[in-house]
Amino acid sequence: RQGSRQGLRYWADDPPVGLWGLACGHWMGYDPWMNRIFLCFGLVLVGVGVGVGRVGGEAQRAAADPDEEDAAPDPYLWLEEVDGERALSWVREHNAVATNHLTGGASFQGLQERLLAIYDSTERIPMASKLGSYLYNFWRDGEHIRGILRRTTMEEYRKSDPDWELVLDLDRLSEEEGENWVWKGYTALFPEYDRCLISLSRGGGDARVVREFDLVAKHFVTDGFEVAEGKTSASWIDRDTLYVGADFGSGSLTESGYPRIAKRWKRGTPLSEAEKVFAGEESDVRVEAMVVHDRGQTVHLLVRGVTFFTNQVYIRRDGAWILLDKPDDAEVDTFGTFLLLTLRSDWELDGRTYLAGSLLAAVLDEYLAGDRDLEVLFEPTPTTSLARVNGTRRHLFVNILDDVRNRLMVMTPGEQGWQQRPLDPPMAGTLHAWGVDPDESDDYWLSASGFVTPSRLYLGSIGEGAPELLKSLPEFFDSEGLQVEQHFTRSRDGTRVPYFQVGLRDSPLEGDRPTLLTGYGGFEIPLLPGYGATAGAAWLEKGFVLVVANIRGGGEYGPAWHQAALKAHRQRAYDDFIAVAEDLVRRGVTRPERLGIMGGSNGGLLVGNMLVQRPDLFGAVVCQVPLLDMRRYHRLLAGASWMGEYGNPDLPEDWAFLRRYSPYHNVHPDRSYPRVLFTTSTRDDRVHPGHARKMAALMEGQGHEILYYENIEGGHGAAANNRQAAFMQALAFAFLERELGQPRSPKR
Repeated sequence: RQGSRQGLRYWADDPPVGLWGLACGHWMGYDPWMNRIFLCFGLVLVGVGVGVGRVGGEAQRAAADPDEEDAAPDPYLWLEEVDGERALSWVREHNAVATNHLTGGASFQGLQERLLAIYDSTERIPMASKLGSYLYNFWRDGEHIRGILRRTTMEEYRKSDPDWELVLDLDRLSEEEGENWVWKGYTALFPEYDRCLISLSRGGGDARVVREFDLVAKHFVTDGFEVAEGKTSASWIDRDTLYVGADFGSGSLTESGYPRIAKRWKRGTPLSEAEKVFAGEESDVRVEAMVVHDRGQTVHLLVRGVTFFTNQVYIRRDGAWILLDKPDDAEVDTFGTFLLLTLRSDWELDGRTYLAGSLLAAVLDEYLAGDRDLEVLFEPTPTTSLARVNGTRRHLFVNILDDVRNRLMVMTPGEQGWQQRPLDPPMAGTLHAWGVDPDESDDYWLSASGFVTPSRLYLGSIGEGAPELLKSLPEFFDSEGLQVEQHFTRSRDGTRVPYFQVGLRDSPLEGDRPTLLTGYGGFEIPLLPGYGATAGAAWLEKGFVLVVANIRGGGEYGPAWHQAALKAHRQRAYDDFIAVAEDLVRRGVTRPERLGIMGGSNGGLLVGNMLVQRPDLFGAVVCQVPLLDMRRYHRLLAGASWMGEYGNPDLPEDWAFLRRYSPYHNVHPDRSYPRVLFTTSTRDDRVHPGHARKMAALMEGQGHEILYYENIEGGHGAAANNRQAAFMQALAFAFLERELGQPRSPKR
């Protein structure tokens, strides 16, 4: 019976093998005549039916019965106690083991110091934001561990070695206040730019303290605006008034831990007495009110995030909040007097269908009055998608991905509608263009980079010729002989999946080269070519191969590419990743023993599933700040906000598919797994460290070999400063090199 059941279950996964398992299990294990004559033989073949039936499914999926929830309590629930004494003792013990295994010897120390030198290099490009007459930059290096906020003029910034004025020293502030402050950004008062709201985190988590800062006197304002630690939002209305979303007490937060209530707060009054503007539901993701100053226009927006991908947007007019009529999953932006809508699903309006992934424009006031005269600024094709939108005073940059490669269009509104022309970049690569000061000029920044091409920053002005090369990153690793290739393979269902491969030119395809494969596949986030100095120094320079898979679930081909792997369809993302790995083996680039994988956050869930679904295909796994327990993820920190991506485990119909890609529920003591390194952060208040802790403890308890390291600081990035970042990177690459072995000497 069990053989029949298992064979039937996996028939859908692999019909030929699953059907054979069905036949074996049913005929030999269930037929009465055969049981009377060949009882023992039949019992043996019941096991054969079970095993053969499983083969078909486990080739692509974890062996799990979605209809049978584990009755036993979670034995490692105590590891979810972030600061529990027993849990932290477990962490310290495992940190010591990982450190002992991976950090001994001069090679690790040399790698760590080299990576730290990259992070601390004073030759990095100091990206800056223009506020009034100054360009502001936040900077970390070997002298400024926690970092400094500094500023300079455009004239100085154009120099190779600008003269910077110190505004705030975070190391000094941390020492004076006895806090481990980590920079989380700032919001300046428009248009004076003499005050700002600075966000600081204790240890690097998402929760932050918000404090008012005087940019002229360069100190925090006595009795100024200050919001206690939380996942706060704050926006200037005027010098003496803010919109604030914060933890106002019981019932003021959503189930995801974000503000449910937005208030209007006047200077000199207690935050508890601030005027309530809007209250969402506890099941919402978050509520945020803000003021947008855009090319001479001021717009008050209130965004109610119902799910991660759906929202309601209100615009304030004549003292009232007006609900914007739009599809629930459409994203809203403004461009001066224009409303911009980015669609995530098809929209049927007045007899016309606007495709998912399109960018639409309308005059905002006319739209609010009921006019639906929409102009299509971008419409996707099977190979193109909208990457992002930015602009200058009079022009809009539409950044398009075409088979995961950027191209830029300049769009300009006029009496005859929007006109467009291409922006010819001075170099190929991953491109990003945005206005220097969209309220004042048509000057723009343009950044460009590639896997082996150091990032460059250009300064240009629309209509005034080619942009000027302003800053360039030095070559942090030896890229001689390296080449970048884009390949395509077919996933299990026939879908065409792209991936980038970086390695030595003319290297013989002998299937012997250590190869690192990475991916993400979630939240409509694309993985694009970029200059990875640390990966170059730690991996590529040694003659190894780096591969980036552009799997479904990401944003490489727009909303449809993302939605193809949502919830019950998530296995498609994993099938895509498997297809890329198998293609690398088939093409002779590497072999499973030399193929390592690495991923973080949702990418940690990806490689966690690869670990349990295809342990035969990989030689080493680095699983960073991961989601792994999909039964409880929505109850841990911000997890509830991602149910639009993954599903709700409390619903039986959702748990039925979630269990299939919950790595924590698909580890088996009788299987052989490649060694895995789990890394996370105690202070990660986005993805709970309990995911990595419990998975490591479970595997270790079953006798599997694992390594585990948890940084005490660092938030979701797992590092609070450059030295910690260098250590965590060195740990990962040292593990991969150790597990995947040394390559043969390449011919260069």
